[in-house]
Amino acid sequence: MRRREFIALVGGAIWCPTGVRAQQQTGSVPRIGYLGLTSPSDRPPLLDTFRQGLRELRWIEGQNIVIDYRFAEGRLDRLSDLAAELVRLKVDIIVSAGTQGVTAAKNATETIPIVMIGVRDPVGTGLIASLARPGGNVTGVSGSAGLEIVAKQLELLKETIPKIRRAAILSNPGNAYHQLAIREVNVAARSLGVQLQLLEARGPNEFDGAFAAMAKERVGALVVLSDAIFNSHQTRLVDFATRSRLPTAYGVRESVEAGGLMSYGPSFLHFYHRSAAYVDKILKGDKPADLPVEQPTKFELVINLKTARAIGVTVPPTLLARADEVIE
Repeated sequence: MRRREFIALVGGAIWCPTGVRAQQQTGSVPRIGYLGLTSPSDRPPLLDTFRQGLRELRWIEGQNIVIDYRFAEGRLDRLSDLAAELVRLKVDIIVSAGTQGVTAAKNATETIPIVMIGVRDPVGTGLIASLARPGGNVTGVSGSAGLEIVAKQLELLKETIPKIRRAAILSNPGNAYHQLAIREVNVAARSLGVQLQLLEARGPNEFDGAFAAMAKERVGALVVLSDAIFNSHQTRLVDFATRSRLPTAYGVRESVEAGGLMSYGPSFLHFYHRSAAYVDKILKGDKPADLPVEQPTKFELVINLKTARAIGVTVPPTLLARADEVIE
C-alpha cells in the first residue's frame, strides 16, 4: 500500500494522496467523495479493490479523477457532519459502504448521486424505492438478496451443534438493517427450536456489557450481524468467542480468517470492485434513479477447522463438503 498523508480535522480524518492536491485546485477532473465509517487502515484491501476497479475503467486517481476521503474513525455521530462536508466540497458522487454511511449521505443531499457498497436490504431500510428502479439519488450494490441470509447463519450453527437450545445475536441498534434482520431470525429461531437472546452494541465500548450478558445466560452459540463497526473490531469479537468456546457465525469471511468459526455471506471485495462500475456510469451521464441495484449472486460458506478444534466443536462432514473454503 502506498504511503499517504493523513490530516486530522474536526469531525473526522481526511485522507489525501500526495500529488493530488494540485489537481484538486483546478476543478478540471471529477471529484468522488468517499465516506468511511471506520479508519483508512481498516481492511485496506477493500479500498484498494475499489481503486483497482476504477483503474480498469480508465479512471486513475491523481490523473483524471480526485477522491476526497472522509473517515468517521468508528464514531457514527460524525457521519452527518462528514457527509455535509463532502456536499460543501461539491463532489460529483458520494461513495459509502454500509447502511449508516449511505443514510448519512442521503440525509445530506437529494441531488448528488450516491453509490452504496454492500448495503443490506436497501428497500426495507428506505434508501431506495426498488431494486429495479431505485428512484432518487441512491444506487449501487446491495449486500444481500434478502434477510434470509441471517437466518441461514443460525441454521448453519444449528446444523453444526444440533443440541443448541439458546443462542445470542449481536446487533448494532444504529444499523437500520439489523432491526429488520432480527425479526427474520426470530422466525427462523422458532422453527429451529432455538431461543434467542438479543444483545446490542453501538461500538467497542459496549462490547464488554454484551459479552458479560452472554456469559451470564450461558448461550450455546452466537450470530454476529454484519456491520462496519463490528467488522472493524472483528479480532476482539473473535477472541471473545474463542475464549468462551462459543460457536459463532459471521457475515464476512475476514472474521473466519481472523479465527472465527464460520461465515456465510457475499464477498465484500466483489462489492467494492463492482461499485466502480456505478461510478463510471454516473460520470458518463447515467442517472442513479435509473440504474438497477446489483444483488450478489454467490454466497460463500467459510469454515475454520482449527478454531473448531480449539473450541471443541466437530463440524459435520456434510457441512464441510458444502463449504466453499475450509481453513485448516
